[in-house]
Formats: sequence, structure tokens, C-alpha cells
Amino acid sequence: MTENMPISRALNAGLRRALEADDRVLLMGEDIGPLGGVFRVTEGLQKDFGPRRVIDSPLAESGIVGTAIGLAMGGFRPVLEIQFDGFVFPAFDQITSQLAKITNRHEGAVQMPVVIRIPYGGHIGAVEHHQESPEAYFTHTAGLRVVSPSNANDAYWMMQQAIASPDPVVFLEPKAKYWQKGEVDTEAPALPLHASRIVRRGTDVTLVGHGAMVTTLLQAAALAESEGTSCEVIDLRSLSPVDYGPLLDSVRRTGRMVYAQEAPGFTSLGSEIAATVMEKAFFALEAPVLRRALPAREARGHVPTRRRPHPRGRRPVSRVLTRSSSPRHEPRDCNSLTNPRQAVAPSSAK
Repeated sequence: MTENMPISRALNAGLRRALEADDRVLLMGEDIGPLGGVFRVTEGLQKDFGPRRVIDSPLAESGIVGTAIGLAMGGFRPVLEIQFDGFVFPAFDQITSQLAKITNRHEGAVQMPVVIRIPYGGHIGAVEHHQESPEAYFTHTAGLRVVSPSNANDAYWMMQQAIASPDPVVFLEPKAKYWQKGEVDTEAPALPLHASRIVRRGTDVTLVGHGAMVTTLLQAAALAESEGTSCEVIDLRSLSPVDYGPLLDSVRRTGRMVYAQEAPGFTSLGSEIAATVMEKAFFALEAPVLRRALPAREARGHVPTRRRPHPRGRRPVSRVLTRSSSPRHEPRDCNSLTNPRQAVAPSSAK
């Protein structure tokens, strides 16, 4: 059975199904009860499952995560909502020092089936603390799984798969796409939780991203096709662990890759993926891997009246296609690769 619904409703349906399937599942977060959360993802769930399973918590993120750790030790499967991405940092110590470490600390004897839902990313015209992309902090932390759906079907199934995981999962929800509709197949999941997926086939260049950026990359690929360039688009889906198989296979076919993200480029997820692709597919590359990201020196939201668009995919696609296939290039710093205003020309042969 398929149904067309926005990502926010697909998440709600996934949470509902998990609550119905397992009495140990409970939800915690600020204003998730009668209000249904700021983005209404939990709307109607407290009414149907009661305040003992859908819990309105105090405004204390560290306390929310700390309580969830105790509940997980007691056999429950808590699903936490952090209201906005920038609000997660008061809980950062609990997440990285305790939640991520407890299973290894007890040599696998204690499991931590905790899901932390975080609406993240920009393009909603909000101020600081309300449109950030903190994924690198969590992908860097051993013991955490990190995922991000880009469409309604993945939102529905990945939420249930994350709740079923025995390990803590940081579930990043692209808030700019909460209202983007898509077909949801409620009968069977398409892919495992930690699998990447090719969402568009192409031959000239591989475009890779996660969350909200996947829609942007598909739009860029459509524009590039109208100009004669065939782009393959890959939705990473799982940020930690990363499923490199489809990505490397694609790069070996196309010879070129662009990674696009909303987060700053310096020491980012895109940096790690670019480095790994350079290491594992070096002799297949016709040009260096490019990253499209927010400049590290620029903090999103400092000017509330300015609506920052998602990185536009066509310009870095053009740059990677015009790069010389010669391996001899002048050394450049990270910012030169992420700033679309800087023209990058191949060096002359010595």
C-alpha cells in the first residue's frame, strides 16, 4: 500500500507504528504532547498513547538525554526530540561522554537503544541556534549511529529501523523539507538503515549529498542534463557508518565527484568522504573531488533578515567537469575548493 504524504507526517506515522508495535517505546521532548512539537511531527500521539508514553519534558536537554540513558538501562527504548539543532549542545556531554560510550564500557553487556531526533539545516529564515548542521560532531563520535532521510518513504522506514537498533542513533531530520511530499510504501522497507542509494543514474559526474541537499542535487542534475551533462546522484542516507560501495562504484564509472552539504566545509563529513574517495578511487578520478559547503568563517543566521539558499549544484558541477584530467595541480587550501566565487584553473605542466 502506498500513500502520498509530507516528510513530517511520514515521521509521525513511523513513530506511531513503533509505539503500536512495542510497549517499551516512549517519546520525550519539549512541547511534544498536546502541541505536537514545533513542527507537529508528534501531533496526536499523546492523545492516542497517553502522557506516560509521550512525555512533555522540561526545557533541559541534558536532563532529557540523561533520563533516556537511565530508561534504556531499564529496558525501555526512548525516542527523544531536540526542538532545534542548536539546542542539542547542552546535552552534548551526555551524548558523547555517556550515551555513546556505555555499551563499550560494559563490553557489550548493556545496550543503549536511544534515538535522538534533531531537526537540522537551514533555509527556513531563522536566527542562530535554529538552523545549524551539527552532523560532524556526532559522526566523529565512536559509538553513535547517524542517519538522515531525504524523502518521505525513508523518513517512515528509517525512523522505525532506528528505534529497533540496539545502539544509540542520532536521527537528523531536514527541517526545510518537512512539508515536501512523496510516496510512502507502508508494506516493506526499500533499504537497510545504513545503505546509501543511487537516486538518479548518470555517466559524467557523481553528485553526493544527504538530507535536504539531495533535492538540490536532483534539481542541479536536471539542469545539467538540459545542457548536455549526465549526472549521477547518490543519497548517502547513513552518515555513520557510511556505505561507500555504491559511491565508489559510481565514481569509478564517472571519474568525477562533487559532495554538497549545508554544514561548513572545514573538517566536515564532506571532507572525510572526499578524502576516502581520493584514497580508494584515485586512479579512476579524472579530476579532484570537489566539496560545496558553507564557508567555515561564515555562521548561518547572523543576519536574521537574510535567507541563505541551499548551495547551488550547477556551478561546482561545471567546475569539476572543466578540471584538467592531468594529476598535476597547484596545491590549494580548503576554502579555495568550497568557495564558488573563486575560479580554479589547472596548473601548467612543468
